[in-house]
Amino acid sequence: MLSSLRCTLLDTKQGVFQEFFEFSELLRRPDKKGTVPIRVVKHRLRGGVSDNVDVVNLDNGQLSLTVLPTRGMGIWNVRCGDVELKWDSPVSGPVHPFWVPINDPGGLGWLEGFDEWLVRCGLESNGSPEFLANGTLQYPLHGRIANLPAHYLELSVNRETGEITLSGKVLEAKLFFKKLELHSSLTTYAGSSQFVIRDTITNLSAEPGELELLYHINTGQPFAAPGSRVVVPFERMAPRTEAAVQNLPEWDQLGPETPGSEEVVFFFEPGADSNGWCKTLLINATKNRGLVLAFNRNAFPYFSFWKSRLANTDGYVCGLEPSVNFPNNRSFEKKHNRVIDLKPGESRTFELRFEILCNENDVQKTEQEIRNIKSANKIEPKPKKEWTP
Repeated sequence: MLSSLRCTLLDTKQGVFQEFFEFSELLRRPDKKGTVPIRVVKHRLRGGVSDNVDVVNLDNGQLSLTVLPTRGMGIWNVRCGDVELKWDSPVSGPVHPFWVPINDPGGLGWLEGFDEWLVRCGLESNGSPEFLANGTLQYPLHGRIANLPAHYLELSVNRETGEITLSGKVLEAKLFFKKLELHSSLTTYAGSSQFVIRDTITNLSAEPGELELLYHINTGQPFAAPGSRVVVPFERMAPRTEAAVQNLPEWDQLGPETPGSEEVVFFFEPGADSNGWCKTLLINATKNRGLVLAFNRNAFPYFSFWKSRLANTDGYVCGLEPSVNFPNNRSFEKKHNRVIDLKPGESRTFELRFEILCNENDVQKTEQEIRNIKSANKIEPKPKKEWTP
């Protein structure tokens, strides 16, 4: 048996497309302590707004992820033991991009496809809608990348190390304006409760380009529920709106379902350890389960925590959002030098590390590690004019 497997599932340039693909095997754990059954299945959904959405279910024997190549390589949900990471969006997808009116004149068409656990916002813009002087939409909410399908998809399995990687490429291009490519790799190991997302964005144009990027990581019930809380090290934090000002005393808490309430967002300059890594933690209400998200502050200098406290049927959810800029309109972010310039052919790489904690001791230990990060933890009492229009 070969030590590694490499299989192309999709390549539009070569005319390769596997509508259904299945791979299963007993794979050795990295610690060499036995083997676990892994399974990877690619299939295509049929019916309703999910018609023709390609789905890849990746199960490493402990952790199961549902990836959506049709929706910018987003992750629909994650399961690890009795932990379920997802949220109940009114949209009830996954929604094929065909049904998402990105360029709706009001700028909010993106919301008609929003129900993933992890969704990328960008690449040209990633914040609030922006309009020209005549009222015409210039940049829609959160950009286009989440509603663009992959043109390349590959699975690789290393039988020696237990490594499993799903890679995809998504192109965001427009004649005379931009040519940006996302090369995304999701890597996990046999029997692990951890996974890593490593994205490289490349300016394929011979002209200079610009980049905005934000990761919207959204968790709802049953994991995130009244009594859950988030732990974030930070240098500075500020509420985005007056509604967030009113919620400031409970900024890190997930309160009860409150129909009719306004969403609240808090902006951060994250704290980090001596190597630049910031670790955040979402803890469930019973304090015995945790979601760890780690990222490097050199790549992600900003972070947002988003809470929607609506009834669960209407979208009770919180979002952990590392980013290269704040999710404001593009002109405001450009004015404050938070838009990345990319030279012709230049690339930037971004890495997110996830771990699911399944016992109280690990949750407490991780929280203490975060508390030990030396940060100023300065809280602004109202929105900062440099951060919020």
